[in-house]
Amino acid sequence: MSDLSLLMLGVLTAGQTSPPHNLPEPPVIQSDNGAQQLAAENLSQNSPPAEITQPEFMQPDSTSEAIAAPVTNKYQNLLNKIHKNISSQNFLNQDSQLAAETTPELSPSVQLPISPESSIAPEFSELSESDEQMSQVTSVSQLDDVQPTDWAFSALQSLVERYGCIAGHTNGKYLGNTAVNRYEFAHSLNICLNQIQELITKNQANTVSQVELDKIKRLQTEFHAELQEIGQRIDVLENKNIELKSHQFSTTTRLFGQAIFSLQGTNTTNIDLFPRDGIPERQGKTNLTFANSVQLTLATSFTGKDLLITGLSAGNLGSNASLISHNMGRLSFESNTENRVVINDLSYRFLLADNLGIVVGSAGVNAATTFRGINPLEGSGDGAISQFGQRNPILNIGNGTGGIGFDWEISDRISLQGVYSAEIPSFPGNSNLAGLFGGRYSAGAQLTLAPTNNLDVGIHYIYSHSPNDLLGTGIGDAQLISPFAPTTAFNTHAVGATVAWRLNDNLQLGGWGGFSTSKPANLSGSVETTNWMVFAALPNLGKAGNLGGILVGQPPKITSSNLPDGYNFPNFSNGGTPGGRNDTSLHVELFYRAQLNDRLSLTPGLLVVFNPDHNAANDPLIVGALRAAFRF
Repeated sequence: MSDLSLLMLGVLTAGQTSPPHNLPEPPVIQSDNGAQQLAAENLSQNSPPAEITQPEFMQPDSTSEAIAAPVTNKYQNLLNKIHKNISSQNFLNQDSQLAAETTPELSPSVQLPISPESSIAPEFSELSESDEQMSQVTSVSQLDDVQPTDWAFSALQSLVERYGCIAGHTNGKYLGNTAVNRYEFAHSLNICLNQIQELITKNQANTVSQVELDKIKRLQTEFHAELQEIGQRIDVLENKNIELKSHQFSTTTRLFGQAIFSLQGTNTTNIDLFPRDGIPERQGKTNLTFANSVQLTLATSFTGKDLLITGLSAGNLGSNASLISHNMGRLSFESNTENRVVINDLSYRFLLADNLGIVVGSAGVNAATTFRGINPLEGSGDGAISQFGQRNPILNIGNGTGGIGFDWEISDRISLQGVYSAEIPSFPGNSNLAGLFGGRYSAGAQLTLAPTNNLDVGIHYIYSHSPNDLLGTGIGDAQLISPFAPTTAFNTHAVGATVAWRLNDNLQLGGWGGFSTSKPANLSGSVETTNWMVFAALPNLGKAGNLGGILVGQPPKITSSNLPDGYNFPNFSNGGTPGGRNDTSLHVELFYRAQLNDRLSLTPGLLVVFNPDHNAANDPLIVGALRAAFRF
């Protein structure tokens, strides 16, 4: 993998989005506990705006190619698979993969994110260090790969020492066995002709004989058309270069953007708010809404082997969770900032070694943006329409925003990512509520494997400390205790795996599974959750660049809770006695992304949740959405 591709992986991660921070985890019923309310108020005063999805870093063709071309291609196959990640999410996300399949295939570059699954201009001076640049030589002995025994040695010696019109590469080689086309030959010939013309002008007639002049005239006649076309091409390139320099945004910074317009709504559902009697007490419905989300990402390189990522986001699409009394209908492109611009990514990525990338930042650093993306349907603008369809929910645990991470490329097929992230690292007040090592924080690792060229595997582990009873997954059972019980801190261990198998260019199958166990700090017992998803990705469905997706899964569900009586969430309306959920929700999703051109895609999608909130008494929830995404 190239140096920059190592850095871009989370970032280019086509389409890898960061989990929304401070996701709404409304308890089924409002608690009147004073301590819990005080903690919630303190957090709300210092938390970033709720439900903000971090921007993805674009992955257009020019991005990955511009980065990979000037540097070594040793890990090019990995770069082609990317987020990817990067990340996520978040950002540098990444149109070969973006348009063609939106699949940050694994073995990608470091989604430092690296992961995000990507994006610097080829004009960066540090990136222009090419082994293929030419330098003039004055003696054939300066060419390391030319020996006196070579059949063309005498010809090279004559051209170098008599006419001075042979150039070598900066690595001291001539590369005499490299094939050239007629244009390349014509270009080299033109250099020699100009050199010889200069010798003639200086009256060094004894240097060039009449026989040689006749040969030169014959060559000029034979390659007249090619020489003329080369001159025209040079004129065009010079004009383009002048235009680019006069209009360039920056010599060190590239700007990428995504604008989403979306139309969405749900059906009217009967909700059993207190599951003890199986009788619905509330009706859930959202209006048909038309919303927007805009994401801008600035990628700056100072050395050619680093990236400063600045992400800006604004939008007006909020979560439908509070209106339907659960969070299982959330969309992947939610971004409710009331159209105010917020900074949702400010991170610096650099290489500590050729195969080790580091990311550090006060925003945009978490498991979703640091781990390499495996799911080919990930992407808020071009992937699944649901929040659940983005990634294994255990990767969202902790709601991390700022911290430090790494991506270690152990070999061509094995890599290891790690991250430490805090939810509100900037808060200097109560250390029990926030800060870099207080409040809610998480640490985790992912072992990324590519056992074959068509199979990608990610094995995840997350540890998280929560000052209250919320996991922070943003989907499914994310509240751990009864809303009638006093809040308490929890420590969580979560493990999971994600697999993607590319059967061919037009079909990919995969899925994930996750398990978490959470223990309260001051109580006995524990709470366990599970989740799973299977999916089919259909790249190029209908035509090249389109993408179809089918997803079926179970959102996070409390399968076991053996806390003291009165604390258990599954039976909160019946005394809070121990036990897990009796029913199971089923998430079914279909979407089709039509790539109208290189910059615009249109995605209709349908999401159905059976037994929402893991309660068979609830009516099925139907969410429909039409998403238009512009990338620039």
